[in-house]
Amino acid sequence: MNTPRFLLEPERRVPVVADVDVCVIGGSTTGVFAAVAAARLGATVALVERLGFFGGSATASLVCVWHSRMDAAYDREIVGGLPIELMERLARRDAVRNHERNPSLQFVFSPYEMVLELDRMVVEAAVRPFLHAQFAGVVADGEGRATAALIEDKSGRRAIRARAFVDASGDGDLVYRMGLPTYRRDHLQPPTTCAIVQGLQALRAEDPDFDLRRVVFDQTYPEALRPGFLWAVDLPRCDLTMVAGTRVHGADCSDADALTMAEVEGRRQVGAMLDVVRQHVPGGDRVTVQGLPARIGIRETRHARCRHTLSESEVLSGERFPDAIANGSYRVDVHAADGNGVTFRYLDGREVTELADGRNLARWWRPPDAELPTGGPATFYQIPYRSLVPEGARNVLVAGRCLDADEGAFGAVRVMINTAQMGQAAGVAAWLALDSARDVGEVDADRLRALLAQQGAVVI
Repeated sequence: MNTPRFLLEPERRVPVVADVDVCVIGGSTTGVFAAVAAARLGATVALVERLGFFGGSATASLVCVWHSRMDAAYDREIVGGLPIELMERLARRDAVRNHERNPSLQFVFSPYEMVLELDRMVVEAAVRPFLHAQFAGVVADGEGRATAALIEDKSGRRAIRARAFVDASGDGDLVYRMGLPTYRRDHLQPPTTCAIVQGLQALRAEDPDFDLRRVVFDQTYPEALRPGFLWAVDLPRCDLTMVAGTRVHGADCSDADALTMAEVEGRRQVGAMLDVVRQHVPGGDRVTVQGLPARIGIRETRHARCRHTLSESEVLSGERFPDAIANGSYRVDVHAADGNGVTFRYLDGREVTELADGRNLARWWRPPDAELPTGGPATFYQIPYRSLVPEGARNVLVAGRCLDADEGAFGAVRVMINTAQMGQAAGVAAWLALDSARDVGEVDADRLRALLAQQGAVVI
């Protein structure tokens, strides 16, 4: 007897659990800032998160690093608003370390303390949270307007009605379910499973030449990982280290089965890293894992097709946009889908590829003596509001890594200091669209930028 491929669900009545102005799907820092920004303007807001806490990659995936709030020359502050407010809140808890003039990172924070502070921000703003709530579908009119989000939680299937929506799911789940145009690249940047490890600081103190990356990728050890890229940072106020050294190649984490396999494979690689250190490094038997992520760290999946595709040339040239809603200086950072290293392109024209075999290849993507229309290289880039407005959408915005950007531009803007700004902008824009009785694509960019400035964002 053949197993049927489909089942027919009976029709059912879905209770409406909330009627709000704005519904945000996804409780990463991007989603939290969208919700808080709209709520602080007076909107009623619902925030849907499938895990039991907020923060996304920063907390659930243990990626406890944010990049610089300054331009590449460290002459100008280019990031403010809710992202910096959160860092200041963590500083008051002595839960963040500030590394000035570092092109790779500025803020190293405790992901666990961030969970506590995000709860406070949500509660203080009177946002209604829905935790352990899986986004399951959307009710829409077929003409770009969503009317309700369907969720599945411990109480069953429920609906949240809203006048505007922000898709901060990372995977563009809401716009995809609505049938709005989306795309996925043929070659996706691979996800990484991070881990919180105890004992590495002691190994470094005992042996200054200890190099975790060299040990983990040493092919003379049977437990070694496939050669690749590894980085690690020590957490504040403790002897714990966050290690990011795994890569799951070929995984499209917007697919349920691929996500499951990626989670298992990522954790296998974490275990292999521990085995290498314990078995082949003197004193390595004292190294223990103290924290595994609730979710693998996903770099890229689905993108919304928006009114503007941000390009690498616009990023590297520092293009100015009249509807700019975020600024960044983090380099273009593209992890090869085939595993053969990472390519960094800097605003000053340098390019460095760190190959999987450990070699570094340096060149100039732009000749150092090239004549530039601005008289010098850009020191920061901008993200336009149009890259958050899905084509055909009337009351739906995206924010975070599902924005519309080509591969190079995405490699720069995907980091959290940038996506967090997108979240605040999307929340303000959603409120503004309702306040002005306009579709999201017709929002007054000057007023949007003025409201962002009032909320502490740096508007240039």
